[in-house]
Amino acid sequence: MVTFRAHKIPTPDARPYICVEGPDGNLWFCESGSSKIGRLNLADDSFTEFALPTKNAMPIGIIPGADSALWFAEKQANQIGRITLQGEVTEFALPTPKSGPDGMMLGPDGNVWFSMTETSRIGCITQKGEITEFSEGIPPGSKPLSIMVRDGALWFSQANGDHVGRITTDGKVTNFPIPTKGSQPRAMITHPDGSIWFVQTSNNGLGRIDRDGSITEFKATTPDASLRGVCATPDGDLWFTENFANKIGRMDSAGRMIAEYDIPTPNSGARCIGLTSGGRMFFTGHDAGIIGEVLN
Repeated sequence: MVTFRAHKIPTPDARPYICVEGPDGNLWFCESGSSKIGRLNLADDSFTEFALPTKNAMPIGIIPGADSALWFAEKQANQIGRITLQGEVTEFALPTPKSGPDGMMLGPDGNVWFSMTETSRIGCITQKGEITEFSEGIPPGSKPLSIMVRDGALWFSQANGDHVGRITTDGKVTNFPIPTKGSQPRAMITHPDGSIWFVQTSNNGLGRIDRDGSITEFKATTPDASLRGVCATPDGDLWFTENFANKIGRMDSAGRMIAEYDIPTPNSGARCIGLTSGGRMFFTGHDAGIIGEVLN
């Protein structure tokens, strides 16, 4: 039986976006509406919030780094931020103006890689704050978003580009066409079987890209559900958020729908969904200002 628990964020209009497990075993998340980084203590379900030096920074993506800190994208401020477990924040300005940094991932080289949605680039930042940007081979206007690691390279969705991209750590890009045009690929995850799955927001389903680069698409049940986030459980099932439908969907690794579960919080605006190392499943309720938990 699937049930839900809502953890209400103290700050009104927090608008949580991405959440991840930090090096301390707690859940860290971006408050895109309040320019804060939040932490949910998984031992006692208490919140701590850290205000960013830059107001209206619009933090979105966040990821644990290789340095026992967390790194995050400040989309509106055009900066990459770093926060220690004690809440100390450092910000690094990007060389290209108005680049809209968004998705984040720890690369196989130990650096943090990120998408630059508004300028169709992929960036890389070292622990010292040195930034490199790559644009060659990425179609202009393709709006790269989510980033995942597979086979020693970075894979990224192109929300407006009808492709999934692959970039090596030295900047070589390969693009793989998505069968359905205008499908708006967003969040991506690496599946236990080595494939990569991604949501197709405008195509109302999930896509899978295999190791040979071939892409297969699978439909969700509820029409116009607006899929946003996806994660995979150890048994191989895919769990995903349905933003407009206010549901959590579940699909098996063969692309067959298993179930959809109504989120009790009205108009939650579900975005990211993910698992902790302890097996707990959380999602961000962007519109309702909650961290939701799926109890399975």
